Amino acid sequence: MAIRGAASSIGRQTSTTSLLSISGYLRTRYHEFKYSIRAIQGAAADPVTPKKEDEEQLSKEWKIKMLYDGECSLCMREVNMIRERNKSYGTIKFADISSVQYSPEENQGLDYETVMGRIHAILSDGAVVKNVEAFRKLYEAVGLGWVYAITKYKPVATIADVVYGVWAKYRLQITGHLLG
Repeated sequence: MAIRGAASSIGRQTSTTSLLSISGYLRTRYHEFKYSIRAIQGAAADPVTPKKEDEEQLSKEWKIKMLYDGECSLCMREVNMIRERNKSYGTIKFADISSVQYSPEENQGLDYETVMGRIHAILSDGAVVKNVEAFRKLYEAVGLGWVYAITKYKPVATIADVVYGVWAKYRLQITGHLLG
């Protein structure tokens, strides 16, 4: 099952021959390969996206809302990692600012251009946090607070915000994301 999933591209069909060649490769590479791979014509892996109702259920008791750019592939790696951890906590609500459903009115008046400039998050009490503080709060919400804990100290926070500011300024060019 895992090999079939790894062999197929998300959202595209994989030919039977590519699955069979993986099986042959594994048998050649690992002489005592005990499991056969069964090709299913027309099978494709489903994209790894949470069901909307699952995410809504988790986000009913949210403590922080993450505003993210769903069109930034590098950003989505981190969002997906946080989303996966959030399945155990249910403390984060997610809002994709690139979605046509995104509404500044529902997000403390934060418009697309503002949020595209730097990461923003909204606490359940309505307070807006941004930059490294937003990352720290998000990571704390899913049990990874230790990752950004050092940024609680003002000198470290200042340096981290400067470094993040440079990244935020050039992230669109680095990731190849074009503003529409």
